[in-house]
Amino acid sequence: MPSNTEISAAQLARLVGTPAAPAVIDVRTAEDVAADPRSLPAADHRDPRAIETWARLYAGRQVVVTCQKGGKLAQGTAARLRAEGIRAETLEGGFEAWRDGGALLVTRSVLQTRDDQGRAVWVTRARPKIDRIACPWLIRRFVDPRAVFLYVDAAEVSAVAEVFGATPFDIDGAFWSHRGERCTFDTMLDEFGLASEALARLATIVRGADTDRHDLAPQAAGLLAASLGLSRMYRDDLEQLDASMALYDALYRWCRDAVEETHDWPASRGRK
Repeated sequence: MPSNTEISAAQLARLVGTPAAPAVIDVRTAEDVAADPRSLPAADHRDPRAIETWARLYAGRQVVVTCQKGGKLAQGTAARLRAEGIRAETLEGGFEAWRDGGALLVTRSVLQTRDDQGRAVWVTRARPKIDRIACPWLIRRFVDPRAVFLYVDAAEVSAVAEVFGATPFDIDGAFWSHRGERCTFDTMLDEFGLASEALARLATIVRGADTDRHDLAPQAAGLLAASLGLSRMYRDDLEQLDASMALYDALYRWCRDAVEETHDWPASRGRK
């Protein structure tokens, strides 16, 4: 059982991908990262020896710190953060417990460029509907919570990517785009190594809505309708993205926790 300053892998796994997820700080050594460069979802890699330079970034946030086995590096870093008034726990058993328990891990090495604040910057076509909202949701919830998204004219995506060091997505010819009948959301799941039943179910809904294949999932038509409605409600694409996060949060929780639940009202309908 974890101590009062620890969280178990099972407890953290229930929070990952949700708005209630804590910030995860990975303080593994360079040698440990080289042996397995995958990360916990949405984790920040930090140098515990430079904690004075980055601790303030987590002020007011709930934090979980992990090292390879949940020992001195994680516990010392968490204690130091608590001394600064930051609510910090350690992951019981560290990275090894998370990995050995079969929890989600992210292959972040496919991200080649970051800005001077360590954030991944992405660029795509303006006026998003499905993929160009679903992909940012996935990235912010499972890969990089601080990722920056730029929406520009379709003809300018490549040039903006070159000038501003951004990664283009969901546009013809880009690495991060449709592949065959699968959409960009599918591509990101594959490349980041994000394999779970819930995310696979959500991907089917996104694919059905994005490619006009509502036969793939009955929820696809509803996602399309809600997405088109949101695109009409917001002139600013980033405001639309912010408003749409809750839609994908809800769909993800349904995919993970509620697919077997039904609703019937009045309850006596059809009964004699």
